[in-house]
Amino acid sequence: MDSTRSRGPAWARGTGGRVVGIAAAVLLVVAVAVSCSSGDGDTGVPVQGGGPDAGLTGVRAPSDTAGGTLRVVTGEVDSLDPQRSYLPGVWNLMRLYTRTLVTFSTEPGRSDQLVADLATDLGTSPDGGTTWTFTLREGARFETGRPITSRDVKYGIERSFASDVVVGGPTQVVELLDDPGNPYAGPYQDEAPDKLGLAAVETPDDRTITFRLRSPQPDFPYVMALPSSSPVPIENDTAGDYGRDPVSSGPYAISSVDPVTGIVLDRNPQWDGATDDVRTALPDRVIVRTGLTGVERDQALLAGSADVDVSGTGVQAATTARLAEGAGGEVPVTERVDEVTSGVVRLLALPTNVAPLDNPACRAAVAAAIDRRAVQERLGGAVNAVRTSQLWPRALEGGPEESDPEPDLAAARESLATCGQPDGFRTVLAVPDATISVAVADEIAGQLGEIGIQVEVRPLAAPSFYATDVGNPDNVAANGFGIVLATWTADVPTPGSFLEPLVDGRSISPVGNTNFARLADPAVDGLIDAARAAAGDPGAARAAWSEVATAATATGAYVPLTETRVQLLAGQRLRNGVVMSAYTSYDLATAGVR
Repeated sequence: MDSTRSRGPAWARGTGGRVVGIAAAVLLVVAVAVSCSSGDGDTGVPVQGGGPDAGLTGVRAPSDTAGGTLRVVTGEVDSLDPQRSYLPGVWNLMRLYTRTLVTFSTEPGRSDQLVADLATDLGTSPDGGTTWTFTLREGARFETGRPITSRDVKYGIERSFASDVVVGGPTQVVELLDDPGNPYAGPYQDEAPDKLGLAAVETPDDRTITFRLRSPQPDFPYVMALPSSSPVPIENDTAGDYGRDPVSSGPYAISSVDPVTGIVLDRNPQWDGATDDVRTALPDRVIVRTGLTGVERDQALLAGSADVDVSGTGVQAATTARLAEGAGGEVPVTERVDEVTSGVVRLLALPTNVAPLDNPACRAAVAAAIDRRAVQERLGGAVNAVRTSQLWPRALEGGPEESDPEPDLAAARESLATCGQPDGFRTVLAVPDATISVAVADEIAGQLGEIGIQVEVRPLAAPSFYATDVGNPDNVAANGFGIVLATWTADVPTPGSFLEPLVDGRSISPVGNTNFARLADPAVDGLIDAARAAAGDPGAARAAWSEVATAATATGAYVPLTETRVQLLAGQRLRNGVVMSAYTSYDLATAGVR
C-alpha cells in the first residue's frame, strides 16, 4: 500500500509508466468481458456519453428507469463488515446495504455535504459540539424485517471498541467517546451486570440516541456518516465473521460472495423507499468483480463488460494514452470521462526529533530547494497531479492562497548556513516501497543533492510503513529518518479532519502516529483550539483552520508537493453517473443501467 490510514492506498496512483502491449490489452478485454458478463441481456443498449466532466456538477446520462444488472469492478476488498472496512471503494459499495444516521448527498456538486439518512436531521448539539442528539425515522427495517432502533445504532458503534475482534476499520468513535480512566472493551467483553454498554451513548427510547463526547467536535456528524457507524442487530452479530453475511439496512442485501463470480447483491424486500431520500435503487441486481488490477478494470470499462469502477484510483497510464487519442467510435471515450482532484496530498514530513531537521532553518533549506514541477512530471504530469504548497485539499473552500513557489537554491543555501550546515548534511528519506513513490523519492534526493544534502532513499515495506515504520516516532528517530515521503487524506471532507491528525502536537502517539513530522508547536495547538471554538460560525471556522494550515506550513515540518488527480471513466451503459467526491468514484447509490 502507498498511503496512510488504509484510505490513501486505494487512491494513490502507482503506474510506474509502463504501457501494456496491444496484444496483451486485447487478451485482457476478452478475458474480463467474459468474466464480467452479467448475462441479463443488457449489453446491447446504446453507449452512453454525456460529455467531459458531465458527472461533476450534473448527472451523466440521467434516467429513472429501473431494472437490469449493475456491473461493478474494483481491486481488493478488505471486509464487507461495515465496522472493519477502511477502503473508500468498499464504503461506496456499502451505501447499497448499510444506512447511517446521516450520509453524503447524492446531489451533483454537493456530494461532500451531509444529508439525513436514518435520522430525521443532521443532529443537534446544545453545547457547541460536546453533546449530539439524533432522532431516527420511523419505518426503516433490517432485511430480517425487524425495525431499526437507536440501540442497533449504538451496538454497531460499540463493535468498533472491540479491538481484539473487530479490527481494521475507523476508530474515530473510540477516540471521541471512550473514557481513558475506564476504557470500554466492546460488547464481547462487556461484563457489566446490566449490559448497558458504552456509557457515552444513551438510548432513552427506540428513536432517540445521544452521544456525549470527551471534547467538542463540530465534525461529529461526518463521523456518523462512516459505515462504521451503521446499525448492527445484536442477534445476528457473529463477531469477527460478521462480514461473511452482514445484515442489510439498505435497498440491497448480499446474496453470495465468491472469488470467481464476485459479490452478488439482490433487492432487499424490506427496504422502503419512502424512508430513504438518498438511494434510488434502480438496478434489480448488483454484481461486483473484485481483485482486478487497474488495467483489467479499465479494459472492462472500455469493452463494455463493466459499468463502474469504485476503486477510486481512476484510469491507468495505458488508458490515459487512449483517452488522449479520443478513441471510442460513435461516442468517443473522452465523452465518458470526469477529471477529479482527489484530496490525496503527497508531502514531505521532516521529523522534528531527528537532527539536523530538528532545526527550523535546516527544514527551511529543504523546502526552498524543492522543485514541485519536476515532482509533478515524475507523477505523469498535470493529468495525474496538481502542484500544491499548502496543507489544504483544493476541494475544501476557504484555505490559504496557493503560492506555487519555484525552487530557490540561493535561499536554501542561506538556510543551511543559518542552521550550521553550510556544506549540507546526510539524512535518510523513508518511502513506501511502491514504484511511483520511490521514483518521486529519487527525484527529491536529486534536488536536495544540488545544495549538498545527501539523501539515502530507503524503501520500506508498504504494509507496515504507516503502522510501524513511520507511525512510531521512536522508530523514526532510531533510524534517522530525517525525511518521510507520505500521502495523506482525511476520512471526512473537513479542514479539521485533514489538519488535526497531521499537526496537533497532542495527537502524537507511539503506535500508528499520523503526525509524521512529530510537530508539537504550542502556537499551532493554540490555533487549533481557536478553530474548534469557532465551530458555531462556519465562515469564522474556515478562516481559523486556514490560519492553522498557514502556521503549520511555516514551521517547515511539512512540505506539501502535489495533490492526486484521477480520471474516472464511466462504463458504456452507466446511467445517473454522479461523481461522489468523498470516494473519488461514481456514486453507487444513484447508479443505473437503463
